[in-house]
Amino acid sequence: MNMKASNSGWWRGGVIYQIYPRSFQDSNGDGIGDLPGITQRLAHIAALGADGIWISPFFKSPMKDFGYDVSDYCDVDPMFGTLADFKTLLARAHQLGLKVMIDQVLSHTSDQHPWFTESRASRSNPKADWFVWADAQHDGTPPNNWLSIFGGSAWHWDTRRCQYYLHNFLTSQPDLNFHNPQVQQALLDTVKFWLDLGVDGYRLDTVNFYVHDAQLRSNPGRGAPDPAHPDPAVNPYNPYAWQQHLYDKSQPENLVFLQRLRALLDQYPDTTMVGEVGDDDGLALVAQYTRGGDKLHMAYCFDFLGELHSAPFLHGVLQKFSSVVGDGWPCWALSNHDCERSATRWGGQQSDPRLLRLAAAFQMSLRGTVCLYQGEELGLPEAELAFEDLQDPYGITMWPQYKGRDGCRTPMPWSASAPQAGFSSATRTWLPVAQSHLALAVDQQQAQPQSMLHFMTQLLHWRRQQGALLHGAMRLLPEHAQVIAFEREADGQQLLCAFNFSDTPAIFPLPAEWTGTLPRDGSGLAGAQMVGSSLHFEPWGGLFLQQA
Repeated sequence: MNMKASNSGWWRGGVIYQIYPRSFQDSNGDGIGDLPGITQRLAHIAALGADGIWISPFFKSPMKDFGYDVSDYCDVDPMFGTLADFKTLLARAHQLGLKVMIDQVLSHTSDQHPWFTESRASRSNPKADWFVWADAQHDGTPPNNWLSIFGGSAWHWDTRRCQYYLHNFLTSQPDLNFHNPQVQQALLDTVKFWLDLGVDGYRLDTVNFYVHDAQLRSNPGRGAPDPAHPDPAVNPYNPYAWQQHLYDKSQPENLVFLQRLRALLDQYPDTTMVGEVGDDDGLALVAQYTRGGDKLHMAYCFDFLGELHSAPFLHGVLQKFSSVVGDGWPCWALSNHDCERSATRWGGQQSDPRLLRLAAAFQMSLRGTVCLYQGEELGLPEAELAFEDLQDPYGITMWPQYKGRDGCRTPMPWSASAPQAGFSSATRTWLPVAQSHLALAVDQQQAQPQSMLHFMTQLLHWRRQQGALLHGAMRLLPEHAQVIAFEREADGQQLLCAFNFSDTPAIFPLPAEWTGTLPRDGSGLAGAQMVGSSLHFEPWGGLFLQQA
């Protein structure tokens, strides 16, 4: 039995900044971001006040899904640089006090991974059972009704073996067979490779997709989703949402593998894992996967990655989660590389800057860890792209009703007047720089004391000093039509956090014990004040109160 290494728990209440490497900074002029480019820009993230970074995949890949189709788990794709470049990045990040988390895609590989090349060659080779293979039904149709998130059946016919293989995503992303102990060990070995290099943790892609039902039972249907209660993890034009996903993912055996994964990380000091959960009941799974201290350290789901953001909706999500979380630990994200940017999703085409500040302050006040997607600190809106500029296969397949994920993946704007906004010296970048982002470029906002960037920097640094926000308990106040409010308490500090998620003024009655208390200044949040025994809010206003 290996002894556990010490763990500082830096991730509890920390802020993790997500980098999409293709779009952060190009250092060699090929129009695509890379690892040396990230290294050049790490000081920006440190100055913002983040505690660590999560880098989306940079491993060797044919890039059919932009790195989420891995062909070699233990090397860097030449597009992004070299292993030496990654070591340089790691050293510089640590020098700046930033932890480094990398994105592990364990549920599937690329169809160009040597494991799959061997597996598909015959039904009798040593890796024949490393992927999920199944015979056709008697009429030649797929083994069951499972669907791919990217459209169509989750089964693809292979003429070499005259069998179907499972792919929950693209046909070029075959699913690994976690019922095979050799597969689990091979993946753990790849995780160990990067731990030995000194990474501080992992973001685990599609963490509940690892294990499938061994009997390959079909999912029950549930009919067309209710438009009033959309699934934020699936676009509304995708029939994937028409099934109850009882058998293709989220199986009980998944927990056993997560325990093996945690046992490995526990041998390395101060490491952590955050899992991405996409499930019919994501909140319950986040709680299940993070409780007990023997699986994931933290996880996130998609409840705040949809369009709904009214005070009653937010209250309902937090109330539900608090009832199931136990000692689990969430990670809260409002945007990432897979969904429309929150500025547009919540604020529309012309988002009110007050809403963006309120949303950020709300996110920073929740019990859990925060994940910020690159550009959120600038308040970037979703970029509009022409069909001919699209790169995302998901968007190309479902255009025009669903435009895919490219709109949140366009290059980071560093300098408004520089070529390609300072992202690249190339005449053409892999996705075009959004013209709507130029006025929001880093250099423009650095020169404006009232900018979103200044607000976010102030908020993050202020938050670091609030023990109640970093690791305190949380108690929701009663539901209100416009205002969501809750208490946070730790280390003798008691804070009341209140946010008017509406575009009209609001009045919120204070609990008796909070009347006469004082605002906790310094966050930069504005638009509310105490009047007698009530809080009076301007549209999109908020404030923090502290007990003396």
